[in-house]
Amino acid sequence: MECGGPAPLFTSDNSLTTFIPFIDKIGFDKGLYFGYTAMLLAFLLVFFGIRSYRDNVREGYITFWQALGVGLLITFISCVCYVITWEIVYFNFMPDFVDKYMNYMVEQMKASGATQEAINAKIQQFKSIDYNNPVVNSLITFTEPLPVGLAVTLVSALILRRKRKDPQDQPVTA
Repeated sequence: MECGGPAPLFTSDNSLTTFIPFIDKIGFDKGLYFGYTAMLLAFLLVFFGIRSYRDNVREGYITFWQALGVGLLITFISCVCYVITWEIVYFNFMPDFVDKYMNYMVEQMKASGATQEAINAKIQQFKSIDYNNPVVNSLITFTEPLPVGLAVTLVSALILRRKRKDPQDQPVTA
């Protein structure tokens, strides 16, 4: 857990301590930006996890693919922790979250001049998904942090890759 160990904790913890308790006060529009910013900051630990693995386990060298693998593992574990946290919060403390979010989306659509037909289609879209099914809810929730984690992992693997220098490529000194 040394290489990137805190990332899963920060990813799931930021939901509980930053976004969720204040969503009624800050609103969904600001909450979206705040939530993804907190997620990005938490996923920056992927960078440090890859670097720690490179420096401490791989003796200072790591290929792009090895770095990508380490980063994906940290990202996957972080996403799973995020999902577990959300499932606990959603089913125990915020079972009305989807209804509140749907109402917010409808109000946004009305404010932007959407037709009643478009609004009804959006409502049907929300109602067609069984958010009370933990499997469905988990799969949808997993897709929230995943793109952020993948982007950070890809950039980190590109930045941190370091190949061993071949001794034959070194200039000969006399």
